[in-house]
Amino acid sequence: MSTGPNGTSVAAKPPVWTVPADVRAAALRAWNSGELLREAALPTGLHPRRRALKHPSATQLRTDYALAAAWARSWDPAPRGCSLEHVSVGTTTIGANTLPCAAVFGSAADEIAFLGLGREAARFTTLAGRVAAVDPGLLGWALLRPLELLKYGEDALTAARVAVWLATNPSPGIYLRQLSLPGVHTKFVENHRRLIDGMLAVLAPDRPLLGRNYARRHGFLAAPDRVRLRFLDPAKAPAPGMEDVEVTAAAFAGLEIDVDRIITTENLVNFLALPPAPRTLAVFGGGYGFEGIREAAWLKNVEVLYWGDIDTHGFHILDQLRSHHPHVHSILMDEETLLAHRDFWGREDTPTHAVLTHLGAGENAVYAALQAGTFAPLLRLEQELLRWDWVLARLS
Repeated sequence: MSTGPNGTSVAAKPPVWTVPADVRAAALRAWNSGELLREAALPTGLHPRRRALKHPSATQLRTDYALAAAWARSWDPAPRGCSLEHVSVGTTTIGANTLPCAAVFGSAADEIAFLGLGREAARFTTLAGRVAAVDPGLLGWALLRPLELLKYGEDALTAARVAVWLATNPSPGIYLRQLSLPGVHTKFVENHRRLIDGMLAVLAPDRPLLGRNYARRHGFLAAPDRVRLRFLDPAKAPAPGMEDVEVTAAAFAGLEIDVDRIITTENLVNFLALPPAPRTLAVFGGGYGFEGIREAAWLKNVEVLYWGDIDTHGFHILDQLRSHHPHVHSILMDEETLLAHRDFWGREDTPTHAVLTHLGAGENAVYAALQAGTFAPLLRLEQELLRWDWVLARLS
């Protein structure tokens, strides 16, 4: 016990000496990073590895001998897989005391044994050999992602066959459903896209994997983008009763519909609730789903309005849409609308920090405020929460 500044007794802090659990935590970090499995497969000279132990000093031996003795006993015998280095402490004060000062692992296998993960390491060795048998180049992937190989096991071997096929067939020209490989079906590929792409990046490092559509990214045929339309002016509908229709993006690009205004929205309820309006068309696209209208050159002759959420992704979508159609105007995405609906503010858990180059001054100001948390941290106002009287007054 020691005395505090006000005369009260203060308990002394327990000494901080390295215990076996501390060394285990350090070894476990090496395992979780994949380092130990890589070292076991292809040693780089990292082992023998010496992990220093913080041990009692001569002063601590004199003042806390019982605790120091108990600490020394915690290292006797040495844990499985390591040997201990010792140092003599207190020779000139209380007499020589031999204490452990380092845990030494002769090899990665020894450190793995210390963790009790020898069975997992043996399984990795087997799986790595099997994945390399599919293609020798995939041994590099196995060493890069050893824990991923352990996680997926047999599925990793199936994914390897897909990756090898993709590497040798960069432009299949078939639908993904038509891929015929043992154990491979459409849902397998969909559920293991990241795994397959990681392997393909090793097998074909120069191949760009761009675009959000997975099938198209790999040269497969894909269902065409579609555009859903509502003719807010029934007189412009293709036929009576056909005010709500869906067409392919290619068909939309060639339509040249005789309207003066288009309202694009990414919320289905808003799309359906938009009131009748002369010579006006509503276009629905979910999230970043406006790719379908980017090739419609005829839009340059029509007023185009975009109504999105007031969050960072809403402005990102606006930026992308405007990169194809520079004359697009945003509606209901201004500071006035945001501040008038405080009761409905929500949270955007994963905001984007992209640099947007197609926003106007007012839009940029709101986007910057959302990023900075000026009004509230991670602020989001969903378009479907706006008061409908507010919406109608600004659509007229």
